[in-house]
Amino acid sequence: MGLFGKKPEKKILFACVENAGRSQIAEGFFRKYAPKGWAPLSAGSRPTPEINPLAVQAMNEVGIDISKQRPKELSEELIRSSFLKVSMGCIDQAECPAVFLGNFQDWGIEDPKNKPIEKVREIRDKIEAKVKELVKNLESN
Repeated sequence: MGLFGKKPEKKILFACVENAGRSQIAEGFFRKYAPKGWAPLSAGSRPTPEINPLAVQAMNEVGIDISKQRPKELSEELIRSSFLKVSMGCIDQAECPAVFLGNFQDWGIEDPKNKPIEKVREIRDKIEAKVKELVKNLESN
């Protein structure tokens, strides 16, 4: 039990290289759909200074504001503290072998970087479907 008898949340880590698009979108959707007791994190092995503005726009279109989220460095601590690690499909073992330890999934999602808004919307919708599937699996366990 955590402080004041509250059970600590289990964390899901969404990881990619820049932490500017896919993993930020996944964090936003997981925050919306997360079962009680679960929390999202996202990080990148080489984070950019800011989130992809088209990712922010695409998420605003579905009523989720990710504009306050910031790209973060993928650290051993984030990896260790996460119940499940989800690669968005861009991290190979040479770049970040620690992500591949323990409870891990690779979603193989295309990078929205330098893509038109129509493609970013497609990617957003794929990520939403994957997050909903993940939440359903978490709730059934």
